[in-house]
Amino acid sequence: MNPMTSLVRSLAGAAVSAALVVSATATFIAPTPVAAQAAPSDLDSAVSALRGISTLRADFVQTDRNGKQLRGVMTLKRPGKIRFQYEKGVPFLIVADGSALTFIDYQVRQVQRWPIKNSPLGALLDPKRDVARYGKLVPSENGNLVVIEVRDKEHPEYGVITLVFVRKASAPGGLELTSWAALDAQNTRTRVTLTNHKYGMAISDKEFRFNDPRTPTRR
Repeated sequence: MNPMTSLVRSLAGAAVSAALVVSATATFIAPTPVAAQAAPSDLDSAVSALRGISTLRADFVQTDRNGKQLRGVMTLKRPGKIRFQYEKGVPFLIVADGSALTFIDYQVRQVQRWPIKNSPLGALLDPKRDVARYGKLVPSENGNLVVIEVRDKEHPEYGVITLVFVRKASAPGGLELTSWAALDAQNTRTRVTLTNHKYGMAISDKEFRFNDPRTPTRR
């Protein structure tokens, strides 16, 4: 498989042996044991922060376990809609329309779809995925970070996603999702970092459609 294709597929979810590993900054910051545990209320704050996002646009950097990177723009509209638009020259697109997550490879005219709930991204997009129920706080040395690990023990095939927030008064709920970390059932890792967040803008549902390369019909 083309290395670039493999890297992009890693963002599409567990169904393609992929996962997302995200740092709080451009350099990955792994949660480490510390003497002081985060306050119990931080989990509720993180849930409120996610629910407080109506729309979000941010730049992203995606890095695989070998250090290869791709960049682009992520557009999020809750519930259930997301678009990863890659940089110019990368013939791939990842988009969720509210029910399914779709990976499009324009180079080979291939389209693959999976239910959102079966992807690590379900913790971000699936309104039925209860982060408070399936999430737990992860200790961090940095008191400015809130780290939440989300996994459904009854469905290990959904993978694990670790959400990393930075305390920021101007962000929804006082926490800004700067990164997330996900690991799928095949232990495949990727990391994604978000920067230049913009909230609350009007985003048309048309942004979560795509041109199907298999036919001339516009979707």
